[in-house]
Amino acid sequence: MTEGSSIRPDESRRERRHVVIAPMRTSDLSAVLRIEEAAFDEAWSRRLFEEELAQRTSRAYRTAWLGTELVAYGGIMAVDDEAHLNNIAVAATEQGTGLGTVLLCDLVRTSLARGLAHLTLEVEVGNEPALALYRRFGLAPVGVRPDYYGPGRNGLIMWVRDIDTGDYAERLSAIEASVSDRFDVERRL
Repeated sequence: MTEGSSIRPDESRRERRHVVIAPMRTSDLSAVLRIEEAAFDEAWSRRLFEEELAQRTSRAYRTAWLGTELVAYGGIMAVDDEAHLNNIAVAATEQGTGLGTVLLCDLVRTSLARGLAHLTLEVEVGNEPALALYRRFGLAPVGVRPDYYGPGRNGLIMWVRDIDTGDYAERLSAIEASVSDRFDVERRL
């Protein structure tokens, strides 16, 4: 999982960029796989993404676009009242810009629209940019999955409960406001 909360020095001088967040389609998979393969040692296959996209009632996969370029994607799996963040990645050229924050905000909003109340994920121990992002969203470690990412590469289990409360709505609004000077976000459902 890639994306940190730091901003590249040149970002403060840029105009706001228009980012479109839209449902992932099978026609997006070539671009998704390029990001996936660059971001993860054990990348998901096209077939796995196709199977995930076919499960429309329990999955929601979203893409982030700058112009005609797909630059990030992520997805959740709904189980009871819980959203499990299955996957999130940002193109290497856009890491550190805040796009991961924008996309995770959208995934939380998507979870809320589906009536989900809690969010969980696994992240590799030591992936500091991702950990910083997830902590910002209130996720806290609750356990470790030994060798989850391969031999000697443990997964940290993180949770945030009650994302459907007023307190969490304030947190989410504040996070969205923190990137609003960099991005004009258009959410497509």
